[in-house]
Amino acid sequence: MGKRGKASKAKKLGTEFRDFITKGNVISLAVGVIIGGAFQAVINSAVSDVFLPIIGAFTKEIDFSAAFIDLTRIRYPSKDVIASASAAIDAGRVVVSYGSLITAVINFLIIGLVVFLIVKSINSVGDVGKKVRRRGKAAPEKPAPTVKECPFCCSEIAIKATRCPHCTSQLPAEAEEMAGAVA
Repeated sequence: MGKRGKASKAKKLGTEFRDFITKGNVISLAVGVIIGGAFQAVINSAVSDVFLPIIGAFTKEIDFSAAFIDLTRIRYPSKDVIASASAAIDAGRVVVSYGSLITAVINFLIIGLVVFLIVKSINSVGDVGKKVRRRGKAAPEKPAPTVKECPFCCSEIAIKATRCPHCTSQLPAEAEEMAGAVA
């Protein structure tokens, strides 16, 4: 009986996993990840081939990634000045490469801007399609009224009522027509 119980649990687990995988949310997530991976190449190309050269033209091609602080020179000012962070690290110096952080932040902001502009343009194309579809349809009409007001007690009653359920007054025919026109 022990083997059967384990086989049953494994079968149940397999069934639950199959149900989980075939749910729409998981499949949508998988499609989103695949499209996101493909979209990443487009974004990286736009950033490196279009936006970074434009920014480089304005900043006179300053390379922030090479900026660093040699903490060893702060403590021991008599040490020699080293020109690059990698050479300082190779020499056993303590280095803070803040330029890499600045470059990463700039890249993040540029990528965020590019994604924002692409999503905004896609949404505006979708909005244009909605407007075109709306133009073809007539404006929805107001639904016919289902209630009216009793002329005697001012209670809300069904449109087809001939007697008010609140004050039990007999509703006149002309009041019914006027109440229907007003409501």
